[in-house]
Amino acid sequence: MQKTDDVIRVAFLGPPGTFSHAAVDRAFSEDGRTLDYHSVASIDDVFLDVEAGQSDFGVVPVENSTEGAVNTTLDCLIDTSLSIVGEVFIPIEHNLLLQPGADMVDVRRIVSHKQSLGQCRLWLRSHYPDIELLDVSSNAEAARLAAEDPSTAAIAGLKAAELYGLNVVVAGIQDRRNNTTRFLTLARVRNTQPSGADKTSIIVYAENKPGSLFRLLEPFDRFQVSLTRLETRPARDDMWSYVFFIDFEGHSDDAAVKQVFSQLTERVVKIKNLGSYTRASS
Repeated sequence: MQKTDDVIRVAFLGPPGTFSHAAVDRAFSEDGRTLDYHSVASIDDVFLDVEAGQSDFGVVPVENSTEGAVNTTLDCLIDTSLSIVGEVFIPIEHNLLLQPGADMVDVRRIVSHKQSLGQCRLWLRSHYPDIELLDVSSNAEAARLAAEDPSTAAIAGLKAAELYGLNVVVAGIQDRRNNTTRFLTLARVRNTQPSGADKTSIIVYAENKPGSLFRLLEPFDRFQVSLTRLETRPARDDMWSYVFFIDFEGHSDDAAVKQVFSQLTERVVKIKNLGSYTRASS
């Protein structure tokens, strides 16, 4: 599809039919422009595609409510020149899918990504203990296989069911009901204005000495800026040193946030502002 002012190209971790695909729909549901979906093979490729100008935006997973941070995304954020311009939360609901006209009594195997099979382990053991479980490269690939074979059932999301024309036999078979993944929207240009309900993401390089974490966090308490997330990753340029990924409420143009930045500048080695954006409801 040729890019025009009415068309935006969005890179995401493919293949089509994944939860990342659904996150693109959620992130741009109120945009009004036509979406040109660009499926790529890895999270790294999402960053590279947007940085190179091949896509206008990228959507990547950054954390899951049950499994924690997506480390590949955090590592890419350290090196990228891109900014975070939005976020969305996608409930991870796994469904048992069959092609139209097929029946579970004829099913010989249930296929899905190994992570999804694990997240539905108790349900599968209770309901289909004797059916073969086969892990494949993605939930979308599982849906494709089920669409081709009436003896194969898939575990996947509604996006995959819609894309491959499958029926939902049983909805919501995941063992945990509060499984949600947070996705970030990335762009080359930082153009978000304060909305009154914002979040800011930064990376902080702190000194490797006693009290560093306390000195880092104290300004947030002093100026009453609420943290929403704190993660650490190893620094790439110094053994046994770490960088801190911090999300907090507020926009970089807010007075309190400016005061926090002013204090942090005197207390840490380096700050990388990843961007301010409207806070999504989970």
